[in-house]
Amino acid sequence: MTSADLLYTLSGAGALAAAVLPRLVAGRPLSMPLVFLAGGLALQPLLASLPVIDPVRDRTWVEHLTEMCVIVSLMGAGLALNRPAGLRRWRASWQLLGITMPLTVMAVASAAWWLLDWPPAAALLLAAVLAPTDPVLASEVRVGEPTESEHDEDEVRFALTSEAGLNDGLAFPLVMAAVALAAAAGTGLSGSWVGHWLLVDVGYKCVVGVLAGLAVGRMLGWLFFRAGRASVRLSEHREGFVALGATFLAYGLTELLHGYGFLAVFITACRVRAAERAHGYHTVLHDFVEQIERLLTAGLLFLLGTYVAQGGLAALTWQGAAVGLLLLLVARPLAGWVSQTGTAAGPRERVVIAFFGIRGIGSLYYLAHALGTEDFHVPAEELWAVVTFTVLASVALHGVTASPVIHRLDRLRALRARRRRPSGKRPTDDEVAVERL
Repeated sequence: MTSADLLYTLSGAGALAAAVLPRLVAGRPLSMPLVFLAGGLALQPLLASLPVIDPVRDRTWVEHLTEMCVIVSLMGAGLALNRPAGLRRWRASWQLLGITMPLTVMAVASAAWWLLDWPPAAALLLAAVLAPTDPVLASEVRVGEPTESEHDEDEVRFALTSEAGLNDGLAFPLVMAAVALAAAAGTGLSGSWVGHWLLVDVGYKCVVGVLAGLAVGRMLGWLFFRAGRASVRLSEHREGFVALGATFLAYGLTELLHGYGFLAVFITACRVRAAERAHGYHTVLHDFVEQIERLLTAGLLFLLGTYVAQGGLAALTWQGAAVGLLLLLVARPLAGWVSQTGTAAGPRERVVIAFFGIRGIGSLYYLAHALGTEDFHVPAEELWAVVTFTVLASVALHGVTASPVIHRLDRLRALRARRRRPSGKRPTDDEVAVERL
């Protein structure tokens, strides 16, 4: 048996499993990512011909594979959101970005500096790469497929999906701050980098990301729904792969302009969604993207499990594990709870939003990208071990709890909505979704 034969076999089996597993594990304390992660851990000792995975040596392909998965998931998240953007409507999202993310970064950076005795740049890098929420690894906490109603998204699913879509792009300035700090430390620690970072990495690149996303989204919205000729109006032909074209165009063009492509992809998706909110073509695009995302996620989680089975956590210390657990169990939940003050979420919903700060593929991408840019004076294997452990812990913790917790909330909402209706009448999905717990 050759390595190519094994690859074809595993790819075929994995694709079939990715199609079947979401329905098999629905409602159970289990998730598809957790199954594929466990599969990589279990099969590695049995299949000696599996290639050795080394993210330090093979940093470039790790970066590009994870990059692909993130941008596809961002397009899917933006296309799924039914609620129009607005300061009041998206208040939970803005507060998660403006309060939860900075507080979480400060807590994790401080813990890494104190427990791991890492230099400031490495501590900030660890905090920055672990900052983004990544609901791709627990589909139960994301909104479902697009619908015509803007009121059928409960506050938990909406807040976590919109947060993930935006902070996957807005974490980049924090990563670049760590890169700039590491570069400055090599020539004598100073604050001379701050001005350039604020002007370029925070100001210019964020603005370009937003404007490019709006422009590409507006153009695609016209092409999909309003072009004069039916042969050009893509919504008439219902081809789902067009979503990949939109994803790559928005990302590539923005990166060519030196902006944040992650931010542009999500905004492009939201702008396309707003162009013709009730059209069924959104479901075609979303379903295609979701299928590609599921395949990429399954493959990456299997490889991550294989990497761990091959000794990927050998460089992990108890201090590194403590930092990861501190993030998942203390820093994110507390910061997430504080940031929900004044939002529409009820007390139970606030707890769930705060707890499900899932770490995943985005963290792996940011680390691979940063390590290809600057030396952080910490062994790369140790950085990978801490980030990998945190992702593993998140996949296990949130994968086991997401379905039971979310289903419990759904049942409570349905019960409350039924009590408000006249006897014998079933509440609508919109009425259930707006219930606050």
